[in-house]
Amino acid sequence: MVSIKHNFFYSSLLTVANYLFPLITYPYVSRVLGVANIGVCNFVDSILQWFILFSMMGISIVGNREIAACRDDELRRSKVFSEFILLNLSTTVIAIIVLIGAMYTVPSLFQYRRLLWIGVVKLTANFACIDWLFRGTELFKYITGRTILVKLLYVVAVFAFVHKAEDYTVYYLLSVLMIAGNAIINLLYSKQLVGICFHGLNLSRHVKPYLTLGLYMFLSSMYITFNVTYLGVATDEIQVGYYTTATKLHGIIIAFFSAFTGVMLPRMSSLLAEGRMEEFKKYIDKSFDLLLVYAVPLVLFFGVTAPEVVRLLAGAGYEGAILPTRIIMPLILIIGFEQIFVIQILMPLRLDREVFINSVVGAILGITLNLLLVKHLKSTGSAIVWLTCELSVLVMASYFTKKRSGISFPWRKSFRMFLVYFPSLIGCVLCYILIPDHWVRFAVTTLWMGIYVTVYVLAIRKDEMVYSLLAGVRKRLH
Repeated sequence: MVSIKHNFFYSSLLTVANYLFPLITYPYVSRVLGVANIGVCNFVDSILQWFILFSMMGISIVGNREIAACRDDELRRSKVFSEFILLNLSTTVIAIIVLIGAMYTVPSLFQYRRLLWIGVVKLTANFACIDWLFRGTELFKYITGRTILVKLLYVVAVFAFVHKAEDYTVYYLLSVLMIAGNAIINLLYSKQLVGICFHGLNLSRHVKPYLTLGLYMFLSSMYITFNVTYLGVATDEIQVGYYTTATKLHGIIIAFFSAFTGVMLPRMSSLLAEGRMEEFKKYIDKSFDLLLVYAVPLVLFFGVTAPEVVRLLAGAGYEGAILPTRIIMPLILIIGFEQIFVIQILMPLRLDREVFINSVVGAILGITLNLLLVKHLKSTGSAIVWLTCELSVLVMASYFTKKRSGISFPWRKSFRMFLVYFPSLIGCVLCYILIPDHWVRFAVTTLWMGIYVTVYVLAIRKDEMVYSLLAGVRKRLH
């Protein structure tokens, strides 16, 4: 069995690729297209995400989990794969039909029909991506290599074909073609792992978790995707541009921890299937440590340096994104904890009902707060809604985890880590008080926080995982 460190190395590399390439293109695209056209693309994509959520339902989670449980049995693996493909095909076809109908019957969507037709391609490509198969079999090396290749081609295409504000359609098309490229490669490679069969299948056993976890993801979007959609309806594309710029940095950071939880889900499912509960709890403890050591300084650092980060990411004209960025930053820690409780504990334990209840609470709160706050507070209101909803979901998830597994929220560890990093926050604030030039201030603050974290992790904490990863990198370089 491939080690978790090996998988985490490739999953982290994948995360770097997923966000390094957009970081290369986003400063260019945001300046060329402008805040309004960026807002249009993100608004249309937020609408499309609803259809993608319906088409994919819970396959990314339950497909991953069920493939992991039978990854050493080729015949059983092919049957499970075929069952999920048929389930996924049915919901995808329904989603495509409804989307095409909505384009021509809903007046607010009709004006965006050119982009939405591109969205039909995205829906189809998402179905064909089958990443859940490769994650369930822990082929993170393959996923990483494929993604880097396709994203490299995407970056080249963006600089080659996007030159003026009117090219926002081309920009959106390129992002969809990137998904289609991944899908084609995946379909070709999947023949080495599974075959399609139509005999002896039992789709009914997957329907309940497929729909339950699909509803969980759908309801979770009431305070993620719905934020963007409602913001676009209640205000304008410029406010959408501010909000999505603010979420861009958060997405980059939280994705690194998501890389770890993505690696852990199939492994935790395997441990539980084998009855190794003590080892399961040991990995959960390590997950808490990893999150706290790296998320706490990031929350503090980006909370202080938000003006420079927004300026660096998007350029002039995006000052409205600074306050939403600061409000969103604690979500790095909140969502990190949430992923441990939900993805690493509740889902492997097959507590799908509890996961669903979490999403219901978040969805109700999300819709209510959107209606109360967004029209008046605009992009800042959307940021407050997201923060509040994720916090409520974390509280519910930690309650269910304690009740069903006995694993508690790590209050003492969290408090100790904030004490450890408090001097680093004081240093960042002093830099902002004493240094007038904002770029010099940002450089000094970055250097200070980088040195502080490095000394703590390597010299004081002597983090075993970091030393192991560094040794692995050195070995590959030599």
